[in-house]
Amino acid sequence: MNASRRNMLSMTAAGLIQIAAKPAVTLGDEPLSTDWLVRQAAERGHTDLGWLKSFHSFSFGGYYDQRHMGFRSLRVINDDKIAAGRGFPTHPHHDMEIISYVLSGSLQHKDSTGKGAIITPDDIQMMSAGTGITHSEYNPSSTEANHFLQIWIQPAMRGVQPRYSDNKVTDDQKTNQWNLIAGPDGSHAAVGIYQDAKIFASKLQANESLDYTLERNRHAWLQVATGEVTVNGTTLQSGDAVASSRATSLHVTANQSSDVLLFDLS
Repeated sequence: MNASRRNMLSMTAAGLIQIAAKPAVTLGDEPLSTDWLVRQAAERGHTDLGWLKSFHSFSFGGYYDQRHMGFRSLRVINDDKIAAGRGFPTHPHHDMEIISYVLSGSLQHKDSTGKGAIITPDDIQMMSAGTGITHSEYNPSSTEANHFLQIWIQPAMRGVQPRYSDNKVTDDQKTNQWNLIAGPDGSHAAVGIYQDAKIFASKLQANESLDYTLERNRHAWLQVATGEVTVNGTTLQSGDAVASSRATSLHVTANQSSDVLLFDLS
């Protein structure tokens, strides 16, 4: 097995074992309570394989930090940049909801269910690994790099039949509004997942604002994918995140054009 293949496997199977082993509900040094907690981009884990540059909000592959094992059912947010013509060869997953959110460029997916697609920033893609699935992900462009977020959510039930889906969610549908890109089946989300979790996406233009009310017994993780925003007085830049586990109102203002993801978790 060559070094590249070994490295790739360490970020899939090994990463899944590490993350799923302890369903922690902490962020930083202490449990979430009434305070905002910030996960700064510069403090994330990092993998650099040349063709892949990845930043890990939570422990993944060769990056392990017991303080950052996940948040509720949210287990992985990998901020990945893939060089032109490169990608992940076929590899396995099981019992995980895996969501791909493209920020720039394109991403080609093929899996053992027989499904496949090339997705762009106008798409959202979801794969329920369930009892077991293999897939590959490549940047199909010969000239343009790909930038995407790989998101893993632990499902509410194990051993489901593997499935794949993708859907169109255009920039216009996300501009200055929350768009439900992923959520439980029946929630009218663009793609369904096997968990009581909702993912909202927005492309906020400079100086525009959005509000979101987090209900009691719900938990929020807000990820700035690109740009810079201020959330309830806290300024967050690209790669930063903020989390809360109290009923509250979130007020998000873009200081520049920004891509923002909001996770509403049980």
